Amino acid sequence: MAAGREERLRLIPEEPVEPSLPIVDPHHHLWDRPGDPYLFEEFLQDVNGAGHNVVSTVFVECRAFYRQDGPLEFQSVKETEVVQGIAVRSASGQYGRTGVAAGIVGHVDLTLGAAVSPVLEAHLAASPDRFRGIRHVCTWDASPAMKTPEPRAPRGLILDSSFRAGFACLQKYGLSFDAWLYHPQLPELASLAAAFSETPVILNHLGGVLGVGPYAGKRNEVFQAWKRGLADLVAFPNVVVKLGGLGMPRSGFGWETRPAPPTSSELAEATSPYYLTAIELFGTDRCMFESNFPVDKISYSYGVVWNSFKRMTEKFSQTERAALFHDTAARAYGLPSSIQR
Repeated sequence: MAAGREERLRLIPEEPVEPSLPIVDPHHHLWDRPGDPYLFEEFLQDVNGAGHNVVSTVFVECRAFYRQDGPLEFQSVKETEVVQGIAVRSASGQYGRTGVAAGIVGHVDLTLGAAVSPVLEAHLAASPDRFRGIRHVCTWDASPAMKTPEPRAPRGLILDSSFRAGFACLQKYGLSFDAWLYHPQLPELASLAAAFSETPVILNHLGGVLGVGPYAGKRNEVFQAWKRGLADLVAFPNVVVKLGGLGMPRSGFGWETRPAPPTSSELAEATSPYYLTAIELFGTDRCMFESNFPVDKISYSYGVVWNSFKRMTEKFSQTERAALFHDTAARAYGLPSSIQR
């Protein structure tokens, strides 16, 4: 599986555009899935092979490395422990300039309510210097076309009183919330952001634009609904947006089914209406580009996606581009910066 994917991606070799531009990649995963491992070495191969100046990254939970015993609510702590070890290894300087997992976003079950506090404390103990926030996946849609590797979230999870009682605990520990949901659920997220204005909310993957199942063939209709949902979030200054994730099959672009992946120019042309709309709504200081690797790797390479981001913002100012590629992510996740300007 992985070998065939690599061979396909090599059909579109590209040199890095503006290779010196500092990048924080605020969203990637690491896992050890049978037949398709994506660990420290695999990620570094993508980063180093692309030739972009990725100075640091943020690992986001993906139900990897869980304990197989002990209390269920604490099993996700092992993921943080493993990634913390990877981050320390990366920080040794023996593996290049990229600080992999300089920030870590883990998972807890927020429906535990107030009982989530000791689990949060266990994550913080596992990574006292890098643990930054929580992601509890909230993706729900009635269509069976929205297949996901993670367990299906119940409908209305964001509105659930137990979930919100757990969410309320995040502020006490200075933790942010990574929100992964689909575009029809954006009004629910607006309700959450309004109720917890002091807790940073980081919207994943542009708000989950759907393009398969009942959304197939309705790109303009979906775009307008997504844009309305996104616009309603602008009023809440605690919300920032990750620009990426359109390489997932559920977005409906179909790149994963083509004999060859898209070039960065083709990718920029197809995706810029979404990314530039988000930037227009939120401003560059509330937006950050993300790779969403290796999930988006089904559609394009690491080098190509970052080239596409650079191409669509080539007319932006130096300050605006610094925010989109580095500063917003570094601020949102409290990452140390060695960038001299």
